[in-house]
Amino acid sequence: MLRTTLARLDHPDFIIIVGCYPNDRATIAVVADIAAHDRRVRLTIGRRHGPTTKADCLNTLWRAVAAADACDRRRSDAIVLHDAEDVVHPAELRIFDALLDRHAVVQIPVLPLARRDSRLVSGHYLDEFAEAHSKQLPVRTLLRAAVPLAGVGCAIRVEALARVAADHRAPFDPTSLTEDYELGLRLASVGAAAHFARVRETRGGTLIAVREYFPATIAEAVRQKARWMTGIALAGWDRLGWGRLRDIGDHWMRLHDRRAPLAVITLATGYVAIVGWAGSAAGHLILGSAVTPPGPTTALLLLANAALLAWRAAVRAGFTAAAYGWREALWSPPRMIVGNIIALLAARRAAARYAAILAGRTPQWDKTAHAFPTDIG
Repeated sequence: MLRTTLARLDHPDFIIIVGCYPNDRATIAVVADIAAHDRRVRLTIGRRHGPTTKADCLNTLWRAVAAADACDRRRSDAIVLHDAEDVVHPAELRIFDALLDRHAVVQIPVLPLARRDSRLVSGHYLDEFAEAHSKQLPVRTLLRAAVPLAGVGCAIRVEALARVAADHRAPFDPTSLTEDYELGLRLASVGAAAHFARVRETRGGTLIAVREYFPATIAEAVRQKARWMTGIALAGWDRLGWGRLRDIGDHWMRLHDRRAPLAVITLATGYVAIVGWAGSAAGHLILGSAVTPPGPTTALLLLANAALLAWRAAVRAGFTAAAYGWREALWSPPRMIVGNIIALLAARRAAARYAAILAGRTPQWDKTAHAFPTDIG
C-alpha cells in the first residue's frame, strides 16, 4: 500500500512518515527497504511496543515531523493523516494545497469500498458513510459547528496542531478511543474549525475521496462500533463536554453525535414490540380469537411512524445511489436492519467498557482488523 500511495499521489513536494512499533520487525524491514530507495519515505519507530492506541502512534509521528523538518532545514505547511489500508486519490494533495490557504483544517470524504463477500455487514458502512459525508458533515460546515475528523483524508496546518499540542501537552490524547473525533472538536476550540470539502475531478465526475475496506464480519463491526460509541457518546461526553454557550448549531450537532445510547434503547424497545405483536397475533390465530383492532389514535401513530420509516429508508438509499449506483441502493433497506443489530450488540459492549472506565481502569484499544485492496485502479 505504501508503494501504491507513492505511485498514486500527484504532487511535487511531500514526504510520507510511516510509524512502526519496535516489536513489529517485519513491517520495519519492509518500510526501511522502501525508504532506502525513495527519499520521500521516512521510517519512525515508536517508543512503546505495540499495540497501543492510535493517538499514541500519532504523537510519535508528530515528533517525527519536527525531526524531519530540522533534518531537511525546512518547515512543513500541513500534516495529512492516513491509515495503512487507505486508497488515496491522486489529486487529494492538490485539493489540500488549494484550500489550506483559507482553512486551517480540511477533511475530504471517506467512501468505503464495496465487498461482494459481505454485502450486508461491510455494506452497511457504504450507506452510513454515503449519508454522513453527503449530508451531515456538509451541514455541520454550513452551521459553523465543529466538524469531527475521520482520521484519514484530513489535512491540518502545522501551526493549528501546535496550538492543540500547547494546550494539551500533545496534539493527540493517548488515552482517547476516538482521537480523530476529539481532534476535530479540539481544533475548533482553538479557532481552527475544519472545512469539509466535496470536490469532484470534473463536473459530474469522480469524487475526490479516501477509499478503504471496512469490517466484513459482525464480530469485527461490533468491536469497531463499540469503540466509536464509547469514545464519542459516553467517555467522549465526559472528556469534551460542550462548546461555547452561544454556539447553538454546535450544541445540536454534539447532541446528534451523542444520541447513540438513546437510539439503541429506542431500537431495542421497537424490536421487542415487534416480537410481542407477532407473538400476540400467533396466539390469537392458534386460539381462534379475534384480534382487537387499534384505536384511531394508535392507528394514526402507527401510520405516521411507518411513513417516517419509509422516508428515512428512501433518503438513505438515495445517498447510497448517488455514491455507488442504484444496485447498491437496493441493498440499503435490509442493511438498515443489519446496522441496527450491530448497534444493539455494540451498545452492550460499549456500556461494559464505559463502566470499566468509570471504575478507574485504563481504556483498552480494540484494534480493527482491516483488509488491504489487491486490485487498485
